[in-house]
Amino acid sequence: MTTHTTRMLIIGSGPAGYSAAIYGARAGMEPIVVQGLQPGGQLTITTDVENYPGFADVIQGPWLMQQMQAQAENVGTRMMWDTIVEVDLEGGSPFRAVGDSGDEYVGDVLVIATGAQAKWLGVPGEQELGGKGVSACATCDGFFYRGKKVAVIGGGNTAVEEALYLTNHSDDVTLIHRRDELRSEKILQDRLLSHDKITPLWNKTVERFVAGENGALAKLELVDTVTGEKSELEVDGAFVAIGHAPATELFKGKLPMDAAGYLEVEPGTPKTAIPGVFACGDVMDHVYRQAVTAAGTGCMAALDAERFLATLEHATKEAAE
Repeated sequence: MTTHTTRMLIIGSGPAGYSAAIYGARAGMEPIVVQGLQPGGQLTITTDVENYPGFADVIQGPWLMQQMQAQAENVGTRMMWDTIVEVDLEGGSPFRAVGDSGDEYVGDVLVIATGAQAKWLGVPGEQELGGKGVSACATCDGFFYRGKKVAVIGGGNTAVEEALYLTNHSDDVTLIHRRDELRSEKILQDRLLSHDKITPLWNKTVERFVAGENGALAKLELVDTVTGEKSELEVDGAFVAIGHAPATELFKGKLPMDAAGYLEVEPGTPKTAIPGVFACGDVMDHVYRQAVTAAGTGCMAALDAERFLATLEHATKEAAE
C-alpha cells in the first residue's frame, strides 16, 4: 500500500473535478485527482457538444474531457487511476480516503466531484442508441432535433420540463408516462396539458428502442400498462427523464444530503457541513446539471479551498508562537 499526500485531494473527475484541479494547481496546492470508474464523467458518453462556451464548432464530449485533463496535468495536477471505496472525514483536516487498489490518499482539503448518473430504463436498444437518438438531457441535445419528432419518457418535474423545453425545437413532442396522471408540480402540468405542441401518451411504457436503416433511432415499441396492448411510435429522438442518481454512497452518514441523495452545501457556495470539505458539480446540483455550471462550481471549490488552507495555516502559525 502506498500513501499519497497532497494539499488538495479531489475525488472524481469530469468538468467539476478537472476545473477544481486546474485552479488548485495554479494556486500551488499540487492537487491529486482520483479519477474513479468513469474518468471524465458523463461527457465521456456524450457525442456532440454544442453548448460549451469557447467553441464555434460542435465538439465531442470525450475530446473536451481529454483537453481538461491535459490542462490540469500541465499546470501540476497528479492523476490517479483508482476508485475510492472508503473515506474518513472525522476529526477534520487532513482527510483520508482509500482506493480499491489499497492505496491511501491524504489531503488537507477534500473536493468531492463524483457527479451523478442519469437513471435509465434498462430496456433493449437504449444503451446501443445512446447518442444516436436516445438521450437523457434535452437541454444538451434538443437542438439536434429541430423540426423533428421527439418523445420524452417520464412523468415528474424533469420530464415535463424537458418536454416543454423541446417545444422550442420541435412541433411534435410526445410525453410517454406509465400512469394516467403526472407526478409533476401542478403549474407544470397545466403548462404541458395546455400546450398545442405536446401530446401526452398515458399508461404506456417503452419496451424497446428500435434503430432504422441508418443506425439511428427510428421508433419506440410500447406496451399499455393497463391492457397489455402493444403499439409503436415513430420518433427521431427520445429523451429518458426519470431522474438522476448522485454518486454519494461513499458519504452516507458522513455528510448531510437531501431527500434525493445530493450533497447539501451552504447556499451559493460549495462548502459542506465539514470545514475543508467541498462539493461541486452534479453531486450537489440537481437543478442545472450542465458541464459549464459544473466547471463553475469546481472553480468555486478550489478558490474556497485555497482560502480555507490560508486560514488553517495562519491559525497553526499563531498557535505555534
